[in-house]
Amino acid sequence: MGAADVDMEFYEVKRPIGPTNWTVEVPGSKSITNRALLMSALSSGSVTLRGVQFSDDCRVFLEALKTLGFGLSVSEDERQVTVAGCNGKIPLSSGDIYVGSAGTAARFLTAMLGFSAGTYRVSASPQMEKRPMKPLFLALQRLGTSFAWPNDSVGYGRWYLPVEITGCRAIGGVKNDTEINFSESTQFLSALLLTGPMAENGLRIKVTGEKKDGPYINITRRMMEEFGVKTEFSNGEYLIPGESVYNRTVYEIEPDISAACYFYAAAAVTGGYAKVNGVHRNGMQGDLRFLTVLEDMGCTVKDEPDGVSVIGPDPGGLHGVSVDMRDFSDQALTLAAIAPYADGPVEIRNVAHIRKQESDRIHAIAENLGRAGIACDQTADGAIIHPGKPQACHIETFEDHRVAMAFAVMGLGTDGIVIENPGCCAKTFKEYFDVLNALTDVEEDC
Repeated sequence: MGAADVDMEFYEVKRPIGPTNWTVEVPGSKSITNRALLMSALSSGSVTLRGVQFSDDCRVFLEALKTLGFGLSVSEDERQVTVAGCNGKIPLSSGDIYVGSAGTAARFLTAMLGFSAGTYRVSASPQMEKRPMKPLFLALQRLGTSFAWPNDSVGYGRWYLPVEITGCRAIGGVKNDTEINFSESTQFLSALLLTGPMAENGLRIKVTGEKKDGPYINITRRMMEEFGVKTEFSNGEYLIPGESVYNRTVYEIEPDISAACYFYAAAAVTGGYAKVNGVHRNGMQGDLRFLTVLEDMGCTVKDEPDGVSVIGPDPGGLHGVSVDMRDFSDQALTLAAIAPYADGPVEIRNVAHIRKQESDRIHAIAENLGRAGIACDQTADGAIIHPGKPQACHIETFEDHRVAMAFAVMGLGTDGIVIENPGCCAKTFKEYFDVLNALTDVEEDC
């Protein structure tokens, strides 16, 4: 079998002959790449980023920076980008920005433009136009940003994309206090924190919801400190000191743990071995917690010198679990895909927010497990999945990259799992099915 063609309509997962024995390279983290691109653009000088992810989400971020006049030097072969930072300023005072389906690009760039001295228009894919933005718009309005919605009377309209943004400095300067409820997405708070150094006199952000922090907020703050800006958090408020400046010359981007987890899950399903080079348990990404879930299910996890490895139990040895996945919800689909192979029910809790991501992911879980003949009960904030033998079926991806990649793992334990629209994985891991195809295309020994 040759390389997988992710532009094709269907991809039939090839079941491995035996347990996996895989060592894999995955792209750099999308979340870290887009944070690093933003901070580099706002830095006092040029920054070279290594290990960059070149997914659809990251490409739209790069193109947006180019449209805004930032100087870029890009080498995909070397996975490297150099950004000419402009010390907290945007080179061009107007422009039309397209953010595709990238939540990080939509939220981070909206905040950056909100602190600017220009007027810009931000548009998005139909998928992104449905995703929430209002808390970020309100927080930026309190800081002096002005918004106009061209679709105010049609479609999703006010509080959604597309939007026209006139930055604080084009109106009367930046106010220094705002508030936000980021219960729908931690990207709202990350956007304000990352762009906070654009407020020369400092920025104070009061959090009004119950959620005060989280793993992605920790990534944001840790990266900001690595770029030279330290944030403070006390009594439900975040503070960025005045005259903060990003100052970094080279930055290494971690491998994408979200992508790595699909291969770890493959080891769990097949009772095999999978190692992802460059992944270590002291990394900053919240999805590392999925490794603990796999341990609870009976897997063995080792942090080897060149990367974390997972060894799955013998087939039939996976255990049922009940997991609060609020802080690593990107792996809810992955857990759901391997849940049928457990010896008892698997409960996914506290992920109601994933109904408003690229797809309604709780519905996607129940729909696709149902197609495979697996009983799944939707709950108010998750799902309960009952063990069983998955049957051959087509997986409806709902144009959601994580649905496609996660349910491909289910096909490693049963024949006849077909992924519809596999090309949607280009959002974060365009080569996923090529990699999977190469790993499973092993001839049986004579």
